[in-house]
Amino acid sequence: MEAEATASQPLPAPVPVRMPDHGGGDPPTLLTVHGCWYPSADPTGERVAFICDRAGVPQLWSGPARGDEAHVLDGGPDPVIEVSWSPDGRWIAYTSAPGGGEHTRVLVVRPDGTGRRVLAGAEPGGSAHLGCWTRDGAALAVTVAQASGAGAEHTGAGHLLPDTVDGAPGAGAAPEPAWAERDGPAALLGGAAASPADRQRAVASPADRHRAVASPIDRHRAVAQRAHVPAPGPAHRGPAMGLPTVPDLTTVPDLGTVPDLTTVPGLGAVPDLGTVRSGGLAAYLIDPDGADAPAFLFAEEGAASLRVCDVSPQGRLALVRRGPRGRREALVLDTTSGRIAFALHVADGDPWIGRFSADARTLWLRSDAEREFAALLRVRLDEDGVCQDLSVAAEREASALDLLSVPDHGRWAHLAWNVHGAVELEGVGLPDAQDADGAVGPHHRPVLPHEVVTRISPAGGGGAFVALSGSRRRPGIWELADGFAPLRTGWSARDEDAAPPGRPPVRPVPLRCRSRDGLLLGGWYYRAPDHDAGRPAPCVIHLHGGPEEQERPVFNPLYHELLGRGLDVFAPDVRGSSGWGRSFVDADLGAGRFAAIDDVADCAAHVVELGYADPLRLGVMGRSYGGYLTMASLVWHPDLFRAGVAVCGMSDFASFFAGTEPWIAQSAAAKYGHPEHDRDLLRALSPMSRADQLRAPVLTVHGEHDTNVPPTESEQFVRAARERGVPAEQLTLRNEGHDFLRADNRRLYRRAAADWLERHLGAIAPPWESS
Repeated sequence: MEAEATASQPLPAPVPVRMPDHGGGDPPTLLTVHGCWYPSADPTGERVAFICDRAGVPQLWSGPARGDEAHVLDGGPDPVIEVSWSPDGRWIAYTSAPGGGEHTRVLVVRPDGTGRRVLAGAEPGGSAHLGCWTRDGAALAVTVAQASGAGAEHTGAGHLLPDTVDGAPGAGAAPEPAWAERDGPAALLGGAAASPADRQRAVASPADRHRAVASPIDRHRAVAQRAHVPAPGPAHRGPAMGLPTVPDLTTVPDLGTVPDLTTVPGLGAVPDLGTVRSGGLAAYLIDPDGADAPAFLFAEEGAASLRVCDVSPQGRLALVRRGPRGRREALVLDTTSGRIAFALHVADGDPWIGRFSADARTLWLRSDAEREFAALLRVRLDEDGVCQDLSVAAEREASALDLLSVPDHGRWAHLAWNVHGAVELEGVGLPDAQDADGAVGPHHRPVLPHEVVTRISPAGGGGAFVALSGSRRRPGIWELADGFAPLRTGWSARDEDAAPPGRPPVRPVPLRCRSRDGLLLGGWYYRAPDHDAGRPAPCVIHLHGGPEEQERPVFNPLYHELLGRGLDVFAPDVRGSSGWGRSFVDADLGAGRFAAIDDVADCAAHVVELGYADPLRLGVMGRSYGGYLTMASLVWHPDLFRAGVAVCGMSDFASFFAGTEPWIAQSAAAKYGHPEHDRDLLRALSPMSRADQLRAPVLTVHGEHDTNVPPTESEQFVRAARERGVPAEQLTLRNEGHDFLRADNRRLYRRAAADWLERHLGAIAPPWESS
């Protein structure tokens, strides 16, 4: 049975707001140790806009490709998140986070630093997200969010999902009944007759799931047949943009890509996870010059995320990425009729999922549809955007395609492959639509000076600018040109400036270990420089967020601080992490969370067995979901760890669901359990339910404006620890949200965490236990 279309009214168009010019002046104090990332080149490839934290906060900068005289374009205090230079070279668009919180807004500025204005997100409580430019640079796609009444009391985060994986656990939209369709094992949540034990045993195999879900070709055909919008209404923009008129879409078609499944083989009825909505998202094309009114493109009620990734050269088709993490979809939208011509599951991770060819007859897409690892897909389209053929253009065994970059002309692409956390970069030629059997190639693989590529920006002449991070340097930007040899830009910090003199960064070694149920885990071990290789040392298990993040071999100032105090660091990927396949990501769903908690203990046991870590001086820490795992590990394995540092973590699912943003609460139900239907499971998974088991001293750290995971989650855990006589403190960082973006606050956090762990791991037994 196919779902009915969902009615939705488009949100009001954003009103641009002119801002004072900063004039491109440099800030008064510049840091030698700094990072540069997120490059976007101008059409000539001679200049690059980028994000840099030389002034202590991520700001918008610009510099020459082959020179060292970079200048700040927006010297304000609000952290900058994304950057995009217009194809015509007249504007630089960027996203900033006022106050360091979760609200974001989209701005534009001239390359000389003048004409700065907010295009969307300027209104109180509003939020906006950056999309693509049209190919002629006449308009910028922007997504705007509408705050729901339920979340009106919040003053921090908005209701637009940040498209990075470093957000709150399970961020996304309201889970739909078919959320369990994902490949890989997932525990069914909900159901009146199901006990927590029953739910823990109710796991579907990947084979069962594949039998229940149609193939990508069948799905996109079904969507194309049923996704129709009523007759066009009044146009929202005039013809001056050079794009076809977009209708007023008062009815949004069904956006699902699978049949309406009421049962899943082996699982029984799929639970109803609630109907509460969190407002909506709408996408517009906005003329930065203000000559034309914003043009409405697409809207969705209760959306988790919505980003316009590309508009075809003629403006007829738009590539839209939508959906919560784990259920992302690529939609090809016919802008003249509002029809969804094509839909396909796409991978999590980088939001820029694909691009149209110059003639719009081919769509290049980064997707893991019915695959363990994301690959490059070639989608052949007819003139209406309907798929005629779908094939794999490039893939690697056991490696996911992390990043895809295709320039406007579409003759070549850069592919970044994830190889156990590191990246291998590849340049390939792309065949045109007329070459029915054309293969991707030839292949060019540059030797990179550092391990991880975080962003790729095409440049003129077949080159590119790439943002690199490595275990021994701060983030920087390299140019790929002249035979594809990487050349560091003059304004990126030198490798030798990554850390203060006398304390060189440590290169980690990869480790693999088995969990108690046989699942193979990965991670990276950092050995403090002055430690005897054959002697066990105090060690901190550091847990990343997400849960779908992945530990990467990049320079981490926190690790550098801990290593300088004589503490080793093991940073594992427990189940639920990305980079190891979709089944690994799904292995922690629902009651699988108990096994993820045990993974932490198994990782600690592994480094003890190797002789690296001292079993009497183990610590645990992490941020976001890693903060939750830290608290959970301290109460599930109370005799294993001697101290913990929990950063922005959840301590009780009941209070988390009640206090977080509504759109986060709705999507978290698919990751952890429904707050009503699965109350017993969530109570059992909550660290607060076992607070009486806590024995190790704990420090919590939180941003005061965090509304993804409210600060009360840390406060109540600290209070519970103190009530039973366990040393506990909380550090609250001012003008920070869920992410710590200001240099002074990051430094304060690192030093406080290192002080705490050094104090409590320096002795064989904690001093408070011997009193």
